[in-house]
Amino acid sequence: MTATPSQDQQTIRQRTTSQHQRRNFAIIAHIDHGKTTLLDRMLEATGAVSGRAVRQRIMDSNPIEQERGVTIKLAPVTMTYRNHQLNVIDTPGHVDFRYEVSRSLAACEGVVLLIDATQGIEAQTLAHWEQADQLGLRVLPVLNKVDLPAARVEEVMLEAMDSFGFGETEFLIISAKTGQGVTALLDAIVDRLPPPDGAEDGPLRALVVSSRYDHHQGVIAYARVVDGQLDHQQLRLLASDTTFKPVELGYFAPQPKSLDRLLTGQVGYVATGLKDSRRVKVGDTLTTAKLPAQPLTGYREPTPMVYMALFPSDADEFSKLTESIGRLALHDPALQFHSLHSQAIGNGLQVGFLGVFHAEIVIERLRREFEMELIATAPTVPYRAKLANGRQLTVTTPAELPDPSQLAEVTEPVVTAGIMTPDSYVSAITQLLHRHRGTLTDSTPLGQRLRLTTRLPLAELVVDFYDELKSASSGYASLDYRVTGYQPVELVKLTVLINRELVDALGQLVTADQAEAVGRRLVDKLKEAIPRQLFEVPVQAAVGGQIVARATIKAYRKDVTAKLYGGDVTRRQKLLKKQARGKKRLKQLGRVELPPEVFLAALKR
Repeated sequence: MTATPSQDQQTIRQRTTSQHQRRNFAIIAHIDHGKTTLLDRMLEATGAVSGRAVRQRIMDSNPIEQERGVTIKLAPVTMTYRNHQLNVIDTPGHVDFRYEVSRSLAACEGVVLLIDATQGIEAQTLAHWEQADQLGLRVLPVLNKVDLPAARVEEVMLEAMDSFGFGETEFLIISAKTGQGVTALLDAIVDRLPPPDGAEDGPLRALVVSSRYDHHQGVIAYARVVDGQLDHQQLRLLASDTTFKPVELGYFAPQPKSLDRLLTGQVGYVATGLKDSRRVKVGDTLTTAKLPAQPLTGYREPTPMVYMALFPSDADEFSKLTESIGRLALHDPALQFHSLHSQAIGNGLQVGFLGVFHAEIVIERLRREFEMELIATAPTVPYRAKLANGRQLTVTTPAELPDPSQLAEVTEPVVTAGIMTPDSYVSAITQLLHRHRGTLTDSTPLGQRLRLTTRLPLAELVVDFYDELKSASSGYASLDYRVTGYQPVELVKLTVLINRELVDALGQLVTADQAEAVGRRLVDKLKEAIPRQLFEVPVQAAVGGQIVARATIKAYRKDVTAKLYGGDVTRRQKLLKKQARGKKRLKQLGRVELPPEVFLAALKR
């Protein structure tokens, strides 16, 4: 183990390292293939962390990242090895955070492609490699987990050689858990990855790859200096046209360490002092305020593709919900929200996420960090509605769908999905695709497995497709997808009536051919979830004015004749008639109070 250098020594190395002694790279892989664990071993091997500071998943600071074993936000860190400065960005592996990965790769000259020797090539392994290849990055293929008894080193290596065209001598064999081969990997990073090629004397251009919010220093931007030098002069963010003077500059090793300036090719942080995180956009170009340079190419806004309405269980906590999600949005620029109102459960927020997993993380953080009890509606996707007058709308809730008489066309987002699976499960997966309006467009053999290229609506994917895919393949299939366009769809608004009153929060957007089946499932769930009343409660699902499904919750039967002890039978009949009249009146005037558990049961797919 390398001895730990002092903070002063690290700072001196940071300032004196020349551009050709820098290496900027990302670690990319399928989820759970060991990216963050590998970075832990690198930090140890380079002395960036001492033995006392070592723990598992050092770069995952969020408790949910620690518990779930996944990386949610990319995290840059600088290490020193063989008098070279290694700037590495630990990237998320989950498909929802593809945009984080794309920004990471834009800040690098090379990547470490990590492949689990027990699992082989998975769907997101291919997707990340394709991104790196399109950007012309140098790729180091690395087989991880070779210490496990189930490791198939030679077989997986041949599979990767066939898939990516690597030569046998290019592979590095490691165990991120034990540290085996990590030093050889660091040597390969220094020897085989190219240095940054920016213009040291050119005008400042830095790429914003991520950001977070600090209550004292405002928004802290993580940036890669592409050209020039970044110092304490007045700076400008081009996409948001925002100027500021930096509060602090520095780099992560892995703790923040301040510097006077960041040089060409360095990756570090800029404390902007700005209080509005929306001004610091991922992918934006940072330059000087006096002589702004041309923007870097490739900037685009992260686009939410899954929407859910969130309501507080206690209506009085709406302001707390707004404040809480606003604080999360300071750290997560992809999180978008606006207020809405439901007649049944009051005020709430319509929130846009990158995907269902992103939504799960945000909701979990709201519940845990802010102690919010929430009602979440079923996830939906952004439909595009073209009206007869030529106007176009984005529809994310049933209330936003115009009357059918005003519609010219509705289109839905479509994804191209790559599925890696053993060939024995192809038949079951094909049937699954058929049930979810998907089609199989291509099949490519990769070793003992197949890569299926499929096309299906995003609305089908975000609900329960992934769980069903795992069931259909006994857990062996993996999935990666990207939105590739829109297609026409016959969309209808499925509404729910309870005791003949509309409950708008339970409404859903569904295709016309699925309306009856979805309606039947929904009313069956509601029948089980709604508490019984003293009167019959009809539960109905309707499309327009047509009822497509109905269930009846039977009334409690109170024995009003229990106190009678014999006597005239007409007295018994009189009491029963009086009870019947009361139930009829309750049926007409009674209201059904729906506890939060009803919404949770009904909206859970």
